[in-house]
Amino acid sequence: MVHASLGGTGLRDTDVQKALLEALGPDGTLVVPAFTPENSFTSRAYKELTDGMSEREEREFRESRPPFEPDATPCPTMGVLAECVRTTPGAVRSGHPHTSFAGLGPRAAELLGDHDPHCLLGERSPLARLYAADAQVLLFRVGFEVCTAFHLAEYRLRPTPPKRTYHGVEGEKGNWTPYEDITLYDGDFGAIGERLPRDLMTKREMAGKAVLLLGMREAVDQGGVQMSGYRHGLT
Repeated sequence: MVHASLGGTGLRDTDVQKALLEALGPDGTLVVPAFTPENSFTSRAYKELTDGMSEREEREFRESRPPFEPDATPCPTMGVLAECVRTTPGAVRSGHPHTSFAGLGPRAAELLGDHDPHCLLGERSPLARLYAADAQVLLFRVGFEVCTAFHLAEYRLRPTPPKRTYHGVEGEKGNWTPYEDITLYDGDFGAIGERLPRDLMTKREMAGKAVLLLGMREAVDQGGVQMSGYRHGLT
């Protein structure tokens, strides 16, 4: 699973995708987050889109929002590599209206299928299947702040984190459908990553920024241990 920022590298998304697939080999599967946070009226992305709108303008904007379609909805906030993977012929994309994943390779359908639309990033999402498959996480010139794997650790906390209501456009334009899931929080992901043992990861550099490779199981397990020490009661 790759999180990447190619800005300032001079690298083309298609070349990076090709290099990753070649490194994985014919039996490997490349997965990227293909999230659509703008399809939620409580997300930072949505609030940026509607900043400065009047109440009437925002209402009209909500009513005009198209439904999430796995085969067509872009994921602009995830970067050019994610869009490259998503739009490559043969790519598979999971069906969650907020937190879908896209993948290429022989196990893409197995890993990304049956993403429960009411489970953002928990046991009924591709993250749990990637964990079971002993996947690796590549942070390509991005920090642990965007390490999605840590969200799986949140679902595994005991007691379970409190729930909240999410909304996404489904079915038809302007049809904002509510569902409940746990309250996700990524504000401490950078600190969690910095506290991980260095021997769990391989570190290199590309165009002045770090590139880190680590096992997803280790990241989730150790991240969960850290969270369990101070996360209880988070709202």
